[in-house]
Amino acid sequence: MTQRTHDEPHGGALGSRLNWLRAAVLGANDGIVSTAGLVVGVAGATDSRSALLTAGLAGLLAGSMSMAAGEYVSVSTQRDSEKAALALEKRELREQPEAELRELTELLQERGLSREVAREAAEQLTARDALRAHARVELGIDPDELTNPWHAAWASFLAFTVGALLPLLAIVLPPAGLRLVVTVLSVLAALALTGYSSARMGSAAPGRAVVRNVAGGALAMAVTYAAGALLGAAGA
Repeated sequence: MTQRTHDEPHGGALGSRLNWLRAAVLGANDGIVSTAGLVVGVAGATDSRSALLTAGLAGLLAGSMSMAAGEYVSVSTQRDSEKAALALEKRELREQPEAELRELTELLQERGLSREVAREAAEQLTARDALRAHARVELGIDPDELTNPWHAAWASFLAFTVGALLPLLAIVLPPAGLRLVVTVLSVLAALALTGYSSARMGSAAPGRAVVRNVAGGALAMAVTYAAGALLGAAGA
């Protein structure tokens, strides 16, 4: 009889995968939308290729650095919290081991084990590695896989840069009469792709993610183009 298999992610693997996915998708989407909004807004005011290139490059560099710095600060705070929680748990295990054993037993009971089985499992886990057992069961932390702020920062930097390059190239490479159309269509297609990919990788239905991404990008470009056109008409 053929053994059935399934490949849906579980536990910590899913959490780690979704964290990386979150940083990559947010970075790419921000890069696409913010840079597209910027260059489309400038295109509403002027058709100067040099002005569009300057604005796009400035937006790319500022946005990628901002994303990287923000992600680094955010993940560093999370890592500090994880380390503090582990340090507290280590001290509690040293100072009151019996109370911690009872706590672990109760946590295992809450997961469906009987009192006797939970007690035996808690004792075995404590004997093997008490801190790791409490970190995983009580805190939901894997001491061997703490979040890395540098990884998150570089992921956001690269994702934003890749996303921002699309509208930047789309606005400066085509002839003047096609710039806006090429940029809008390219951006909307890219946002549909990132929305679909993020939903599929996160095991979610892609429809809503695609609609959200495309609608948000379209609105951003419409607003900035209108503002640029008004400023251009006013000679600002």
